[in-house]
Amino acid sequence: MKTRLIAGTAIVAVFLAVFFSLNSPIFAQRFPHRRGFNRPIPITSSDRVYTADQSSNTVSVINPATNQVLGTIPLGEPRLDGVLGPVDRNQVNVHGLGFSRDGRYIDVVSVTSNAAQVIDTSTNKVVGTYYVGRSPHEAFISPNGKELWVAVRGQDYVSVIDLSQGKEVDRIQTTDGPSKVVFSPDGRRAFVNHLFSNVLDVIGVRNRNIERRIPIPEEAGGSSDLSISPDGEQVWLGHPGTGKTTVVDAQQLEVVTVLDSGPRTNHPNFVNTKEGEFAYVTVGDLNQTKVYRRGRPNQVPKLVDTIKHTGFAPHGIWASGDYSRVYVALQKSDSVDVIDTSKREVIDTIQIGQDPQALIFVTGAVPSGTDESANLTKQGLGRRVKNLKIETRGVEPEYAIANIRDLGDVDGIDVRLRGLPPNESYTIWASDGNNADAILNINSNDKGIVPEAIAFTKFFENYDRVILTPKGQQL
Repeated sequence: MKTRLIAGTAIVAVFLAVFFSLNSPIFAQRFPHRRGFNRPIPITSSDRVYTADQSSNTVSVINPATNQVLGTIPLGEPRLDGVLGPVDRNQVNVHGLGFSRDGRYIDVVSVTSNAAQVIDTSTNKVVGTYYVGRSPHEAFISPNGKELWVAVRGQDYVSVIDLSQGKEVDRIQTTDGPSKVVFSPDGRRAFVNHLFSNVLDVIGVRNRNIERRIPIPEEAGGSSDLSISPDGEQVWLGHPGTGKTTVVDAQQLEVVTVLDSGPRTNHPNFVNTKEGEFAYVTVGDLNQTKVYRRGRPNQVPKLVDTIKHTGFAPHGIWASGDYSRVYVALQKSDSVDVIDTSKREVIDTIQIGQDPQALIFVTGAVPSGTDESANLTKQGLGRRVKNLKIETRGVEPEYAIANIRDLGDVDGIDVRLRGLPPNESYTIWASDGNNADAILNINSNDKGIVPEAIAFTKFFENYDRVILTPKGQQL
């Protein structure tokens, strides 16, 4: 085979810190999940499902009554358009989502541009942009609707933004790598997990003080996402690096158990039906959502079902107000699977923006009679995406998948590997069966994993397969 090496490109982005105030205060009512727990709320055309699309830098907007994508809210240029130099205002790597308890606003976190934004759900317009510290990950609007709490994962604090003043008013010191903030249904406590620390911080909302620092077992590793049950009795943490899920008694503030949920465990969320109370956990590398039956707060959950997805890498997850449906973002397939909770099976798939991460369901987001397509675009929609099993030569990994995504002038090749010899070097090749080009050199970590490695080339026009070899081995 003919071989040649394609050089990589270094991407550097510089961002300005500029604050914009909200036009009006946000008034909170009740948490949609809490409302659904007390009284099921049937799905209507006033509800919305939102996904944060990291490659197209959009928020996809779905009407769950019809399962139709209405369009996207563009927050920046698509990857790689306009992000290879200084980016003064547009956002990069749209990733996290939260909302106000009355459903009038959602918040969006863009990791690479260090931004948290608030969007009016009735108009799909950004009404506030706030620049915080390095690499924020997730945020939620406070129970009283007056503040936005942002987990600044690249540092060690939660940024508290006063939405009426349009500026940061406090920093709550945490341990290293705070990843997400969720509030208890009664609004008294906030829970913060960490990617770089084995700790769950419990914060008193009124005084913004750390009330308890719950140790998370070392075996669980860092946590990227968490969710609190509708009754406020449990907090579940997802650990993508270890494939674990930690269950915490949110009343006694202690760990109940650590579950072996599966490789690349992403987001947990909750479903209450006449059959009982359940937790649904997305497991990215298995392309599954696992269903656990919950009991008492201090009781170890039981695995009762596994739901197979139509695509790759289930990530964000949320239930409808009546718990009849669960919506799951498929990160590597640019789609959302709709699960019927009575059958525990996928009944529909919706194509959305590129590289979806977080997903939320917001009850009553849009007033009746509102123009549902107001200020929406088609950015990121209808782009080609494909997942290939990586062929191997001279090495036998347990898991090897390449995600190929149309990014316009070039295609992105996103590689994930597991079960390799640790701390070794490898080469990724793109091939058409006759010729092969080396497009990327990578190293496995001390666990034999390559969590994510990305190369850019014109793949769809020139190649049909991806090959992995030890570095130095020729094809």
